[in-house]
Amino acid sequence: MFKTFVTFFRGAFHASVETLADRNALTLLDQQMRDCGGAIDRARQSLALALAQDHAETRRRDAAAARISDLEARVVAALAAGQNEIAHEGAQTIADLEAEAAGADTAKTLFAKEIERLRLYVAQAEARLAELDRGRRIARAAESVRVLRDAASGGQPFQANLTEAEATLRRLRDSQLEAESAETFLSQIDPSSRSRLIAEKLAAEGFGPRLRPAAEDVLARLTRALPAA
Repeated sequence: MFKTFVTFFRGAFHASVETLADRNALTLLDQQMRDCGGAIDRARQSLALALAQDHAETRRRDAAAARISDLEARVVAALAAGQNEIAHEGAQTIADLEAEAAGADTAKTLFAKEIERLRLYVAQAEARLAELDRGRRIARAAESVRVLRDAASGGQPFQANLTEAEATLRRLRDSQLEAESAETFLSQIDPSSRSRLIAEKLAAEGFGPRLRPAAEDVLARLTRALPAA
């Protein structure tokens, strides 16, 4: 009986964990992608370090080769002059430099393999992460639509908010129309505004002087100011 109870408890716990994961799938996905992004960043750093070390080994090998070439010419000259002792010292130095160059070549071979492996890993991981990011954006949009659909189909608060917003918009439009109408009628019943409007109409027809400057008046004045030809 106790074993059955333990098995049941483990099953219920597993089911509750899966339910919790399903309810928070987007949050879980975000964290998993952040973890993946951190791993890719660390891989990039390792790749950069390997490239730097490979470059350093190349410099070591090239420097050793240059010194070997210089010493070989000097040792040959020493042998020709019969200076066997110093020629032997030069030869030993050349041997040491050759060993150093060989070690640099071995290191470069190892670095080349590691660099190629890291390049491939980073490229594949970046492609998979980009695909995950596209899928996450789609999933987040779909979840937002689902929440909106659920709220629209069975959520009274959502419907009430929409109704209230629509009513507010209608009131706003009505008040704007009322304000515009009142302004129009006010201009019509205001004696000073009405008299000025009539005076402007009469002046435009040539009855009496203009109430404000017009382009024709300005052109005529400027024309008169022109020097005589």
